Amino acid sequence: MSLTRRQVTSAAVAAVPLAVAATAPASARPSRRPRTVHIAGDSTAAQKYAGAAPETGWGMALPFFLGQDIVVANHAVNGRSSKSFIDEGRLGAILEVIRPGDLLLVQFGHNDEKTADPTRYTEPWTTYQDCLRQYLDGARARGARPVLATPVERRKFDADGNAVPTHGDYPVSVRALAADEHVALLDIQALSIALWQRLGVEETKKYFNWTATEQDNTHFNPPGAIAVARLVAAGLLHRRALAPRDVRRLDAEIPESWITWPTA
Repeated sequence: MSLTRRQVTSAAVAAVPLAVAATAPASARPSRRPRTVHIAGDSTAAQKYAGAAPETGWGMALPFFLGQDIVVANHAVNGRSSKSFIDEGRLGAILEVIRPGDLLLVQFGHNDEKTADPTRYTEPWTTYQDCLRQYLDGARARGARPVLATPVERRKFDADGNAVPTHGDYPVSVRALAADEHVALLDIQALSIALWQRLGVEETKKYFNWTATEQDNTHFNPPGAIAVARLVAAGLLHRRALAPRDVRRLDAEIPESWITWPTA
Protein backbone atom coordinates (compact mmCIF):
# COMPACT_ATOMS: atom_id res chain seq x y z
CA MET A 1 0.00 0.00 0.00
CA SER A 2 1.63 3.27 -1.06
CA LEU A 3 1.09 6.58 0.77
CA THR A 4 1.31 10.17 -0.36
CA ARG A 5 3.78 12.41 1.48
CA ARG A 6 0.94 14.64 2.74
CA GLN A 7 -0.91 11.48 4.67
CA VAL A 8 3.62 11.79 6.24
CA THR A 9 15.58 44.18 21.51
CA SER A 10 20.35 56.93 27.43
CA ALA A 11 18.98 56.86 23.76
CA ALA A 12 22.07 58.95 22.85
CA VAL A 13 24.40 56.11 23.73
CA ALA A 14 22.30 53.59 21.88
CA ALA A 15 22.36 55.69 18.73
CA VAL A 16 26.11 55.16 18.27
CA PRO A 17 26.14 51.38 17.81
CA LEU A 18 23.00 51.59 15.70
CA ALA A 19 24.69 54.02 13.32
CA VAL A 20 27.80 51.85 13.17
CA ALA A 21 25.74 48.77 12.44
CA ALA A 22 23.90 50.56 9.67
CA THR A 23 27.11 51.56 7.90
CA ALA A 24 29.18 48.45 8.56
CA PRO A 25 29.62 46.08 5.63
CA ALA A 26 27.55 42.92 5.73
CA SER A 27 30.66 40.80 6.22
CA ALA A 28 31.46 42.69 9.46
CA ARG A 29 28.04 42.14 11.03
CA PRO A 30 27.65 39.25 13.43
CA SER A 31 25.74 36.36 11.94
CA ARG A 32 22.87 34.72 13.75
CA ARG A 33 24.03 31.44 15.21
CA PRO A 34 22.14 28.34 14.19
CA ARG A 35 19.76 26.88 16.71
CA THR A 36 20.32 23.30 17.74
CA VAL A 37 17.81 20.53 18.22
CA HIS A 38 19.34 18.22 20.81
CA ILE A 39 17.91 14.69 20.80
CA ALA A 40 17.93 12.69 24.04
CA GLY A 41 16.69 9.19 23.38
CA ASP A 42 17.34 5.53 22.72
CA SER A 43 18.23 3.26 19.83
CA THR A 44 15.15 4.12 17.80
CA ALA A 45 16.58 7.65 17.34
CA ALA A 46 20.32 7.02 17.65
CA GLN A 47 23.08 7.41 15.07
CA LYS A 48 24.03 4.07 13.58
CA TYR A 49 27.38 3.17 12.14
CA ALA A 50 28.60 1.08 9.24
CA GLY A 51 28.52 -2.20 11.09
CA ALA A 52 24.82 -1.78 11.91
CA ALA A 53 23.58 -0.88 8.41
CA PRO A 54 20.82 -0.90 7.26
CA GLU A 55 19.53 -0.17 10.80
CA THR A 56 18.75 3.56 10.96
CA GLY A 57 17.72 5.85 13.82
CA TRP A 58 15.11 8.46 12.99
CA GLY A 59 17.51 11.14 14.30
CA MET A 60 19.73 10.38 11.31
CA ALA A 61 16.96 11.48 8.94
CA LEU A 62 15.67 14.50 10.88
CA PRO A 63 18.13 17.00 9.32
CA PHE A 64 16.58 16.34 5.90
CA PHE A 65 13.39 18.03 7.10
CA LEU A 66 14.92 21.01 8.92
CA GLY A 67 16.18 24.33 7.56
CA GLN A 68 19.85 25.09 7.10
CA ASP A 69 19.81 27.33 10.21
CA ILE A 70 18.82 24.38 12.38
CA VAL A 71 21.49 21.94 13.57
CA VAL A 72 20.68 18.48 14.89
CA ALA A 73 22.82 17.15 17.76
CA ASN A 74 21.86 13.51 18.16
CA HIS A 75 22.77 12.37 21.69
CA ALA A 76 20.52 9.31 21.60
CA VAL A 77 22.24 6.04 22.51
CA ASN A 78 21.24 2.42 22.09
CA GLY A 79 19.71 0.76 25.11
CA ARG A 80 19.22 3.83 27.28
CA SER A 81 16.20 4.71 29.36
CA SER A 82 15.25 8.09 30.78
CA LYS A 83 16.99 6.95 33.99
CA SER A 84 20.19 5.36 32.66
CA PHE A 85 20.76 8.28 30.28
CA ILE A 86 20.86 10.58 33.34
CA ASP A 87 22.85 8.19 35.51
CA GLU A 88 25.56 7.90 32.85
CA GLY A 89 25.96 11.70 32.76
CA ARG A 90 24.53 12.06 29.27
CA LEU A 91 21.89 14.62 30.22
CA GLY A 92 24.58 16.57 32.10
CA ALA A 93 26.72 16.62 28.96
CA ILE A 94 23.83 18.06 26.94
CA LEU A 95 23.14 20.71 29.58
CA GLU A 96 26.79 21.81 29.42
CA VAL A 97 26.45 22.74 25.74
CA ILE A 98 22.77 23.61 25.24
CA ARG A 99 22.13 27.32 24.75
CA PRO A 100 19.19 29.73 24.93
CA GLY A 101 16.87 29.19 22.01
CA ASP A 102 17.87 25.59 21.45
CA LEU A 103 15.42 22.70 21.69
CA LEU A 104 15.80 19.57 23.80
CA LEU A 105 13.70 16.83 22.24
CA VAL A 106 13.21 13.95 24.68
CA GLN A 107 11.91 10.52 23.70
CA PHE A 108 12.27 7.50 25.97
CA GLY A 109 10.15 4.53 26.90
CA HIS A 110 11.39 1.40 25.16
CA ASN A 111 14.01 0.64 27.81
CA ASP A 112 12.16 2.21 30.75
CA GLU A 113 9.84 -0.76 30.34
CA LYS A 114 12.52 -3.34 31.25
CA THR A 115 11.30 -4.41 34.68
CA ALA A 116 14.11 -6.94 35.14
CA ASP A 117 16.85 -4.30 34.83
CA PRO A 118 16.98 -1.86 37.78
CA THR A 119 19.58 0.30 35.99
CA ARG A 120 17.00 1.14 33.33
CA TYR A 121 13.51 0.42 34.63
CA THR A 122 11.22 3.28 35.60
CA GLU A 123 7.60 3.06 36.68
CA PRO A 124 5.44 5.09 34.28
CA TRP A 125 3.57 7.25 36.82
CA THR A 126 6.41 7.88 39.30
CA THR A 127 10.10 7.43 38.44
CA TYR A 128 9.56 7.83 34.68
CA GLN A 129 7.95 11.25 35.15
CA ASP A 130 10.53 12.16 37.81
CA CYS A 131 13.32 11.48 35.33
CA LEU A 132 11.65 13.31 32.48
CA ARG A 133 11.19 16.38 34.71
CA GLN A 134 14.99 16.56 35.04
CA TYR A 135 15.24 17.05 31.28
CA LEU A 136 12.54 19.71 31.35
CA ASP A 137 14.01 21.58 34.33
CA GLY A 138 17.56 21.41 32.95
CA ALA A 139 16.60 22.79 29.56
CA ARG A 140 14.43 25.56 30.99
CA ALA A 141 17.17 26.63 33.44
CA ARG A 142 19.44 27.25 30.45
CA GLY A 143 16.90 29.14 28.37
CA ALA A 144 16.28 26.24 26.03
CA ARG A 145 12.91 24.80 25.14
CA PRO A 146 12.11 21.20 26.07
CA VAL A 147 9.86 19.09 23.90
CA LEU A 148 8.49 15.73 24.99
CA ALA A 149 7.74 12.90 22.60
CA THR A 150 5.91 9.68 23.28
CA PRO A 151 7.92 6.58 22.33
CA VAL A 152 7.66 5.54 18.71
CA GLU A 153 5.59 2.41 18.32
CA ARG A 154 6.94 -1.02 17.47
CA ARG A 155 5.66 -3.13 14.62
CA LYS A 156 3.11 -5.51 16.09
CA PHE A 157 -0.16 -6.75 14.62
CA ASP A 158 -2.85 -9.04 15.91
CA ALA A 159 -4.35 -11.93 13.98
CA ASP A 160 -6.86 -9.61 12.35
CA GLY A 161 -4.18 -7.26 11.02
CA ASN A 162 -4.71 -4.53 13.59
CA ALA A 163 -1.62 -2.59 14.74
CA VAL A 164 -1.22 -3.22 18.47
CA PRO A 165 0.22 -0.74 21.02
CA THR A 166 3.17 -2.11 23.00
CA HIS A 167 4.16 0.67 25.43
CA GLY A 168 1.50 0.34 28.11
CA ASP A 169 1.07 3.45 30.27
CA TYR A 170 4.28 5.15 29.15
CA PRO A 171 2.74 7.20 26.32
CA VAL A 172 -0.22 8.18 28.53
CA SER A 173 2.23 9.25 31.23
CA VAL A 174 4.17 11.46 28.80
CA ARG A 175 0.95 13.09 27.59
CA ALA A 176 -0.10 13.82 31.17
CA LEU A 177 3.33 15.21 32.11
CA ALA A 178 3.40 17.46 29.05
CA ALA A 179 -0.03 18.84 29.98
CA ASP A 180 0.95 19.37 33.63
CA GLU A 181 4.24 21.06 32.72
CA HIS A 182 2.86 23.02 29.73
CA VAL A 183 5.45 21.49 27.44
CA ALA A 184 5.07 20.87 23.72
CA LEU A 185 4.16 17.25 23.06
CA LEU A 186 4.86 15.20 19.95
CA ASP A 187 2.59 12.19 20.14
CA ILE A 188 4.80 9.98 18.00
CA GLN A 189 3.33 6.81 19.48
CA ALA A 190 -0.14 7.68 18.22
CA LEU A 191 1.11 8.94 14.87
CA SER A 192 3.37 5.97 14.22
CA ILE A 193 0.84 3.30 15.15
CA ALA A 194 -1.66 5.00 12.83
CA LEU A 195 0.95 4.89 10.07
CA TRP A 196 1.67 1.20 10.66
CA GLN A 197 -2.06 0.50 10.55
CA ARG A 198 -2.44 2.27 7.21
CA LEU A 199 0.54 0.47 5.75
CA GLY A 200 -0.50 -2.95 6.98
CA VAL A 201 1.25 -6.14 8.00
CA GLU A 202 3.37 -6.75 4.93
CA GLU A 203 4.17 -3.19 3.86
CA THR A 204 5.47 -2.26 7.33
CA LYS A 205 8.23 -4.83 6.94
CA LYS A 206 9.79 -2.40 4.45
CA TYR A 207 10.06 0.22 7.22
CA PHE A 208 11.71 -1.90 9.88
CA ASN A 209 15.09 -3.61 10.03
CA TRP A 210 14.01 -6.78 8.33
CA THR A 211 16.91 -8.46 6.54
CA ALA A 212 17.73 -11.93 5.31
CA THR A 213 18.98 -12.84 8.77
CA GLU A 214 16.95 -10.63 11.09
CA GLN A 215 13.32 -9.77 11.71
CA ASP A 216 13.52 -6.65 13.87
CA ASN A 217 10.18 -5.04 14.70
CA THR A 218 11.65 -2.22 16.85
CA HIS A 219 14.40 -0.59 14.83
CA PHE A 220 14.09 1.07 11.44
CA ASN A 221 15.72 0.85 8.07
CA PRO A 222 16.07 4.04 5.93
CA PRO A 223 12.40 4.25 4.82
CA GLY A 224 11.19 3.79 8.39
CA ALA A 225 13.63 6.31 9.86
CA ILE A 226 12.66 8.84 7.19
CA ALA A 227 8.96 8.28 7.84
CA VAL A 228 9.32 8.77 11.61
CA ALA A 229 11.62 11.80 11.18
CA ARG A 230 8.94 13.31 8.97
CA LEU A 231 6.41 12.84 11.79
CA VAL A 232 8.82 14.49 14.24
CA ALA A 233 9.52 17.50 12.00
CA ALA A 234 5.83 17.98 11.23
CA GLY A 235 5.09 17.73 14.96
CA LEU A 236 7.70 20.37 15.82
CA LEU A 237 6.00 22.68 13.31
CA HIS A 238 2.47 21.85 14.45
CA ARG A 239 3.36 22.44 18.12
CA ARG A 240 5.13 25.71 17.17
CA ALA A 241 8.44 24.51 18.56
CA LEU A 242 9.77 25.44 15.11
CA ALA A 243 8.54 28.08 12.65
CA PRO A 244 7.55 27.35 9.04
CA ARG A 245 10.90 28.71 7.85
CA ASP A 246 12.65 26.10 10.03
CA VAL A 247 11.26 23.06 8.24
CA ARG A 248 11.36 21.83 4.67
CA ARG A 249 10.53 18.87 2.46
CA LEU A 250 7.61 17.73 4.64
CA ASP A 251 5.80 16.57 1.53
CA ALA A 252 8.83 15.62 -0.54
CA GLU A 253 10.25 12.24 -1.38
CA ILE A 254 13.54 11.70 0.49
CA PRO A 255 15.94 9.35 -1.32
CA GLU A 256 17.13 6.44 0.79
CA SER A 257 20.61 7.13 -0.56
CA TRP A 258 20.77 10.27 1.60
CA ILE A 259 21.15 8.00 4.64
CA THR A 260 24.79 7.17 5.39
CA TRP A 261 26.42 5.07 8.09
CA PRO A 262 29.83 6.51 9.10
CA THR A 263 32.64 4.32 10.37
CA ALA A 264 32.58 4.23 14.17
